[in-house]
Amino acid sequence: MSVAALAGSSWRRVRDLLPTRADVTLMRRQPRRDLVAGLTVAVVALPLALGFGVSSGVGAAAGLATAIVAGILAALFGGSNLQVSGPTGAMTVVLVPIVAQHGPGGVLTVGLLAGLVLVALALLRAGRYVRHVPAPVVEGFTVGIAAVIFLQQVPAALGVSTPAGESVLTVAWHAVRDFAGQPHWPALILATGVAVIMLVGAHWRPTWPFSLLAVGAATLVAQSAQLGVGRVGALPATLPTPSLGFLDPAAVPSLVTAALAVAALAALESLMSATVADGMTVNQRHDPDRELFGQGVANLVTPLFGGVPATAAMARTAVNVRSGAQSRLAALSHAIVLALILLAAAPLVAHIPLAALAGVLLATAVRMVEVSALAALARSTRADALVLVLTATATLVLDLIAAVGIGLVVAGALALRQIARAARLEEVPLDIADHHVEEQALLREHIVAYRIDGPLFFVAAHRFLLELTEVADVRVIILRMSRVSTIDGTGALVLRDAIERLEHRGIAVFVSGLAAEHDRALTAVGVLDRLRAEGRVFPGTPEAIAAARVYLHHSGVLLPAGQAAPGAG
Repeated sequence: MSVAALAGSSWRRVRDLLPTRADVTLMRRQPRRDLVAGLTVAVVALPLALGFGVSSGVGAAAGLATAIVAGILAALFGGSNLQVSGPTGAMTVVLVPIVAQHGPGGVLTVGLLAGLVLVALALLRAGRYVRHVPAPVVEGFTVGIAAVIFLQQVPAALGVSTPAGESVLTVAWHAVRDFAGQPHWPALILATGVAVIMLVGAHWRPTWPFSLLAVGAATLVAQSAQLGVGRVGALPATLPTPSLGFLDPAAVPSLVTAALAVAALAALESLMSATVADGMTVNQRHDPDRELFGQGVANLVTPLFGGVPATAAMARTAVNVRSGAQSRLAALSHAIVLALILLAAAPLVAHIPLAALAGVLLATAVRMVEVSALAALARSTRADALVLVLTATATLVLDLIAAVGIGLVVAGALALRQIARAARLEEVPLDIADHHVEEQALLREHIVAYRIDGPLFFVAAHRFLLELTEVADVRVIILRMSRVSTIDGTGALVLRDAIERLEHRGIAVFVSGLAAEHDRALTAVGVLDRLRAEGRVFPGTPEAIAAARVYLHHSGVLLPAGQAAPGAG
């Protein structure tokens, strides 16, 4: 390929990842709904951004900077019309050890490196492989994330300080125990009221911003009644000035592994979130490579403003979808609203009760679970139900990457088991109608034909070996392989072993109908060249039967035409 052609191909690949005119057209269709959705998401995202910034160890300003900068860039360059990006709880877990070892500058460096990795993955078009994730894994991941979101809100909903602990189950249990010892009813009433208003309102008027209305009402009640509940509190004054002062080239080699982990989590969480968002809508489909590119650009720029690594946020994306978002204008406006709040409305936001925001996320978690889809998967097969439950449990108990990994491994193993069961080795009758009656009887007595259907690979191959090597006392076996769909290295080795064992018993093996794409695996193990050299590989079964007849003549089992077979008379 010439340099010009290579450059042209590279430019086309980059151009496919850039924003298009269709994105702008879609943003113009229903701007009011998108702006309302963006405002609703901003109300939810604000305390989360501050909280995740603090919990990561970098500070509240870093969390807010991430929500604003990454929110804008991921909305513009990402591959989903509905994604909302920013700091997330899953990412915080990865960042805490980095802060402990390398300080805040290490986190910013890791974000920059992770952005480079994500852009490279987008250029390599790696995002498309997530499309192969089975539906039970996606649904289980969604249920697990909903459970995590729900449990994370328990302390704020009960009005208790968040207990120490790494597991959301442990934290939620300790919060319930603290509440039981010293109940604080105003917070629980506010959280429950907001959640109920949202859930009931969604059925009554799906297009109304009940989350925003409920939060506003809860804020007024808390202020007028002087309820002793936790509030958002003061915001930082401004965003940091863009700078590369955090970058320490000497520390880069030691941060590469952490950057790869952050990039993997960002890619996985963003693409899974986009898949879930698609499932919550009717006509939305994301571009996985563009999504990786958008997250990469966001993570490249966000550290310059002091922000932590970002990814698509499942909770905020769900709020965005449920609030009626139709285009990326909603996510873009959410980030702009956060920036305006930072500049002008910080005192008002400071009075929003944390319990009210917890109620929003409690309702969001409940609405994320599609009961009809779960019931359909549970009724379909036991394997699908098992994968769904395992993925959801692992998401809740372990972490997102481990959960998806477990789900994929179990789904793959169960799929291979089903494929292996579908593969068959069966004896088939010989087509010897052109031979006289005596010879037909002798051929049937000394030749047996087997047809292999389906894949001959590691899961099913050993079963074939046992069936073949237990064949009764015959002189020739014909393997009809025209219906073999695939052969892997294990299948080729097992087939070679079966042929050698049969030949050791004095049984000649002939092969017919072998597809050209299977030559490589059988040639690699040394079985195909030898059979061809001995004249035992044929394009069709009639030729193999004719060769077997000749072989039996040469071995004395069949006599030339016109002579009586032994014992006839």
